[in-house]
Amino acid sequence: MLKQQAFELNIQVDKTLCKVKSIKPREECGVFAIYGHANAAELTYYGLYALQHRGQESAGIASFSPSKLHLQVFKGMGLVSQVFDTHSLASLQGTMAIGHVRYSTTGSSTLLNAQPIVVSCSKGELALAHNGNIVNAASIRRELENKGSIFQTTSDSEVILHLMAQPTKEDIIGSFIHALKKIRGAFSCVLLTRKGIMAARDPLGFRPLSLGTIESGYVIASETCAFDLIHAEYLRDINPGEVIFIGEEGLQSYSLNENVSRKAFCIFEYVYFARPDSNIAGLNVSKARIQMGRELAKLYPVDADIVVPVPDSGNYAALGYSEQSAIPYYPAFVRNHYIGRTFIQPTQLIRDFSVRIKLNLIQQAIKGKRVVVVDDSIVRGTTARARVVNLREAGAKEVHIRVSCPPHRFPCHYGIDFPNPKSLLANQLAAEDICKYLGADSIGYLSHEAMIKACSEACTEFCTACFTGKYPVDFDPDLDKMILERRPFFENFS
Repeated sequence: MLKQQAFELNIQVDKTLCKVKSIKPREECGVFAIYGHANAAELTYYGLYALQHRGQESAGIASFSPSKLHLQVFKGMGLVSQVFDTHSLASLQGTMAIGHVRYSTTGSSTLLNAQPIVVSCSKGELALAHNGNIVNAASIRRELENKGSIFQTTSDSEVILHLMAQPTKEDIIGSFIHALKKIRGAFSCVLLTRKGIMAARDPLGFRPLSLGTIESGYVIASETCAFDLIHAEYLRDINPGEVIFIGEEGLQSYSLNENVSRKAFCIFEYVYFARPDSNIAGLNVSKARIQMGRELAKLYPVDADIVVPVPDSGNYAALGYSEQSAIPYYPAFVRNHYIGRTFIQPTQLIRDFSVRIKLNLIQQAIKGKRVVVVDDSIVRGTTARARVVNLREAGAKEVHIRVSCPPHRFPCHYGIDFPNPKSLLANQLAAEDICKYLGADSIGYLSHEAMIKACSEACTEFCTACFTGKYPVDFDPDLDKMILERRPFFENFS
C-alpha cells in the first residue's frame, strides 16, 4: 500500500514539474521531401498532413527555386492546417522542398526549435529536417562552441549543420556523410540544398524512412501513408546506414561505412507510433498489430462477453484478440476527434475531465458485461485507471486489461519521450500490484518473444530497450531531453 501511495505521489510531482505531459508516449517527428515537381511545397503540405500523428507541436516547409536568391522557409507552432494557408504556400516556390512536423524529443517546444532549420555557411544554404535523437549532441555542441560556433536553437538536430559547416575539402555530399559519421543515436533526416535533396538513415535503422516516385520526381517520407495521399509510388525503404542524393543526375546512393551488421529498428513504431495504413520494412502496421492481439489472446485468454479497444492505437490489437478468442469485438469507447486546447482548467465538477473529454463510453454496451479492454501500452497508468473507473460506473461486471506490448520499465534515448523511470508504472509495481492499482479483475501483457514474433515478417532485429533496458547505442547516463537548455550559460568561462 505504501509503495502504491509513493508511486501516486511520484506521478503528481511529475505532473507538477512538467505542467502538460502526455499520458501516452509522445510521437517523435515526421519528415518529408520531394524533388522534381512543380508543386513541391503544396505536395509537401499534404505529405505533412498525413504525418501529423508524428508531431503536433510545430510544422515547417523549406523550398528552393532557381529564380530565388535564397532558400525559402515558413514554419510555425501548431498543426499543419494551422500553420499554413494558401498565401504561405504560394510563397514557397520551386520544384524541390522538405517538410517537418515536430514533437520535441530534445530541445523545448518553441518556434526557435521548429524545423526545418535553415543556415547559410561555407557549403551554401542548407535546410535540415530530422527525426530521432542524437545521444552525443551535448558533447559535440560543447566542442563546437569552444571553437567559436554560435547555435541558434537548443535542438540536437542543429549539430549536424554545424559539423557540415566545418572547413574541409569535401563537397557537400562528403560533408554530410562526414557529419553523420560523428553523431551517435537515431536519425532519419532530409537535407535541402540549392543543388538537390539528401536523405540519410542511421546505421542501426532506428526510425523509418521510405523512398518513392511521383511523375518524374522522387519523394521521401517517414511513413508510406504520406505517399498514398499524394498518389506517389513506393519504391523501397532507405536502408540503415544509407545516404542518398537526388539532383540533376538522378539518384545516387552512398554508405556511411559503419560496418554494422546488426539492426535496431524501433518496434514501438509497429506497436503505437506508425499509422496502421503505413508499410514498414514490407510489413503493414495494422497486420502487425492484429497479430500482436492474436498472440495476446493465446497468452492471456479469459471468459468474457466483449472485447473493447482503446481507440485509436488499440483498435487492431483488439481486433486480433477478438478473432483469436472468438469473443465479439465492440468499440464501446467513442473518441472525440475535435479536442483543442482548453483555456480554463476543469474543476471538481468534472472529476476526470482529461479522460472523458477524449473518450466516452456507450454505457448500454457495457452494463452487465464481462469486458476485455485492449490497449497498446500502459505508461504511467493514470488514464488506464480512470478508464476502469468509467467502465465500473457504466455497470461492467468484470474488467480485464490486456496490453499488446511488454511492460515499459526503461526510458528511451532514441527519440521517444518516455518519462522518468520513477514514473513508469511497471517499473514501480509488479503485475499483480498493477492490476490492483488499476482496479481491474486481471491484467496481461504481451511477452517480448510474442511481440517479436508478431513482427518477424519485417525483421527480427529490433530496439526493445524501453522493455528490456538493453540499449544498442551507448549514451550519456545524465542525458535528458532538456540537457542543451540546462547547461549554465557561462560554463565555458568558469
